[in-house]
Amino acid sequence: MWKQFLSKLPRTKSTGAGRGDDGFDSGQCSANNAIQRATSVPSGGGGGGRSASAIKRMSSAVFPSSVVAGIEPLVSFKDVPSSERQSLFVSKLGLCCAVFDFTDPSKSSAEKDIKRQALLDLIDFVDTNTGRFSEAVIAACARTLAVNLFRVFPPSYRSGSSGSSSAGEGDEDEPTFDPAWCHLQLVYELLLKFVGSNSLDAKLGKKYFDHSFIVRLLNLLDSEDPRERDALKTILHRIYGKFMVHRPFIRKAVSNIFYHFVFETQRHNGVAELLEVFGSVISGFALPLKEEHKIFLWKVLIPLHKPKSVGVYLQQLTYCVTQFLEKDPKLAGSIVLGILRYWPVTNSQKEVMFLSEIEEILEATSMVEFQKCMVPLFRRIAHCINSSHFQVAERALFMWNNDHIISLIAQNRQAIMPIIVPALQHNSQTHWNHAVLNLTANVMKVFSDVDDELCSECLTKYKEDEENQASLEEKRRSTWARLESAAALQPVTGHTAVLVG
Repeated sequence: MWKQFLSKLPRTKSTGAGRGDDGFDSGQCSANNAIQRATSVPSGGGGGGRSASAIKRMSSAVFPSSVVAGIEPLVSFKDVPSSERQSLFVSKLGLCCAVFDFTDPSKSSAEKDIKRQALLDLIDFVDTNTGRFSEAVIAACARTLAVNLFRVFPPSYRSGSSGSSSAGEGDEDEPTFDPAWCHLQLVYELLLKFVGSNSLDAKLGKKYFDHSFIVRLLNLLDSEDPRERDALKTILHRIYGKFMVHRPFIRKAVSNIFYHFVFETQRHNGVAELLEVFGSVISGFALPLKEEHKIFLWKVLIPLHKPKSVGVYLQQLTYCVTQFLEKDPKLAGSIVLGILRYWPVTNSQKEVMFLSEIEEILEATSMVEFQKCMVPLFRRIAHCINSSHFQVAERALFMWNNDHIISLIAQNRQAIMPIIVPALQHNSQTHWNHAVLNLTANVMKVFSDVDDELCSECLTKYKEDEENQASLEEKRRSTWARLESAAALQPVTGHTAVLVG
């Protein structure tokens, strides 16, 4: 009935409603057009190199769509005096508060074109404006952005989140592309240019781009569309730089997102993007580091190694950790010990990734800090060397290709060789993989070249320990044999337990 009623209402004809010269289809935006207008498609999101035909999964968040019978296009900025342009800007913002359903290409196509043209006019005005934005303009812009961007992701939208998959498993899943992106990208572009404009007074802007606005913006990072997360990443960085008064709150809000992800849900699509932003933030920390920043390292970054999906964001996480090391090299020992707390026991893929991160950290580690963590670290590496999973064993042995690590080991060989040499000898006798056996022989040769006498002592001690272990096993077997024979000679009474074979 509503469709019949709305179809009888007059629809305004306009130049914007009939735009087709630029190849834009108001009802259904192609993925290619959306990507061209966007700043970039995130390479880590899994959708950067796909063609439009490869996009199979489409999903949309819940928009509170307005019931719009028709909207009138407004005049162009060039057709009004300079003194009236900010008023026209507010009027166009009001027009853009109408929200449409983009899941149905045939619905409100003319109105969508009018709104799109209005958004393009707004973006061009922000680009070319030289005067200060009034408070009314800032308030209207914040309201329009909130109406168009903030929406709820339904539970089914999150059920296939890459954050819920184990490391490496979600890489083959095709990303979800929001059908409303052709509209959302223009709104994000307006937000980016407005916040970054010199015409925006930060003292006025902070009243409207407040804590509530920032929290709702951060919630959008859980979007499954990699293009939206990439746009939000850039905007968050711009807001952090523009409004210095909001920086502590942004850091706290992002920490809360990480806490919720690590200790409660282990599902979030925007962890990599948030860490990428914080990599730049950490590089700007002043020295000496504040206690707040060190707490962020201990309670946020280190526990982020725990989730199964760490492989999705490990590159960004490692960058953040190494940025802290560059700021304060004295943190290296405690960082390594923190990572060892979350070392995977049954996940071989995570072990390989952790070994790569440990090597990167050791490259920036001084001798003093290395000595604080070398014993527990190389006990763990010895376990990895003896792993039956050949990739774990290979990755652990590849550490001896790093000259800086060899130098650290050589200067502390009295503590490290007694831990590693037995593991190498055990590998050479029992491991099944030929590549691992060859690498084991190469590392053993490195130890022989560094200190042949100590290496021989370690081998001798290993053989003695093996003989002692064998004799203990033999003694244990003989003791049990005597107990069994003695028990067999005892008569069975009413309350005697009987072992039935």
